[in-house]
Amino acid sequence: MLLFVGVFYAQAQQRRVQHKPYIDLRPLHFGIVVGTHLQDIEFENVGLQTIVDEEGNVNDYLIMTDADKWNPGFSVGVLAELRLHENFALRFSPSMHFGAKHLSFINMTDLDEEGNPRKVTQDLKNTYVGLPVNIKFSAPRFNNYRPFISAGISGMINLTGGDDDYIALKRFSSMIEVGIGCDFYLPFFKLIPELKFCYGLGNSLDTNHINELRDANKRAYAGSVSSAQSKMIMLSFYFE
Repeated sequence: MLLFVGVFYAQAQQRRVQHKPYIDLRPLHFGIVVGTHLQDIEFENVGLQTIVDEEGNVNDYLIMTDADKWNPGFSVGVLAELRLHENFALRFSPSMHFGAKHLSFINMTDLDEEGNPRKVTQDLKNTYVGLPVNIKFSAPRFNNYRPFISAGISGMINLTGGDDDYIALKRFSSMIEVGIGCDFYLPFFKLIPELKFCYGLGNSLDTNHINELRDANKRAYAGSVSSAQSKMIMLSFYFE
């Protein structure tokens, strides 16, 4: 926000020739979007759990599960924007998000020779189809700049998932989105960078995945969490 304010104050000294002066008057217009994003996920650990193996033995496990880093990904999609008012617009931008989440499992009940808990990892690859619907509120245009904020909700379809993964996510989930950006009016098109924050609604963990694992040794890791909320930070560039 400070960056946008600084840009406007720097440009507010004089009026300039406006590029594409009537582009915002169209009732419906389209574009494309490319960008990058960071994926993260927040788990609810269950703590101590009791697992009965295939031979009938009862074992106690204490496994701490976490996504230990943000993972960059790539996004691409299209945009349709409906003008509702001079300052309001309804946006629909179906996109595909290619990325992954890096998970670490620390088994507190399985120690190595030095007495440290053993650690295993999983790269939870995700390819999402996002179907976001947002309301865009734009400030009045000055010269060739127009800042805005946006908010909405997005349905997410997870196209990937492995039967042998420790953790699996649901096929369908949803996210709430809040973004901030600025329209830049260039001579031949409009460039719109936007920074957006997304947080998952509800539990995105596939709790039935533990029953589908063929490797019984992985069930303790799959049962170490009871819920998960996905998070994303997206930097997108729209071209209209």
